[in-house]
Amino acid sequence: MMVHIGDHVTDKQVPNLGETEYEMVELLRKLNMTRPIALSLVCLSTREEITSREIEMVSNLRQPEVSIAMRYLRDNNWVDIREEKKTEGKGRPIKLYRLVVPLDNIIESIENEIMSEKKSVLENIQRLKDLS
Repeated sequence: MMVHIGDHVTDKQVPNLGETEYEMVELLRKLNMTRPIALSLVCLSTREEITSREIEMVSNLRQPEVSIAMRYLRDNNWVDIREEKKTEGKGRPIKLYRLVVPLDNIIESIENEIMSEKKSVLENIQRLKDLS
């Protein structure tokens, strides 16, 4: 499959998300992750490196959605960005993204965050009981 990235054409295969990947997206959504972030994270987990355009193609997200998702992933230090000059023509360099934290570790950090939130809620409920 030839993939067009701007004026650049590459022979990279862009994998489609399978049933397992879509189930992962749905489970991340149930953990209060936005759809664009969940889709982008799962796309990143399927490749060593991927362009934002490839994420758009695989996930059916729009460019602004991918940009917002990448910002969130960068802010959490889960993704690294590398720029590569186009081989032909002018224009902006191509940004390549890759996960720098294994997906298992990301899932664990989500789990820890949720456990902490739940503990706080339970403490508040207990305090209410104590006061009543």
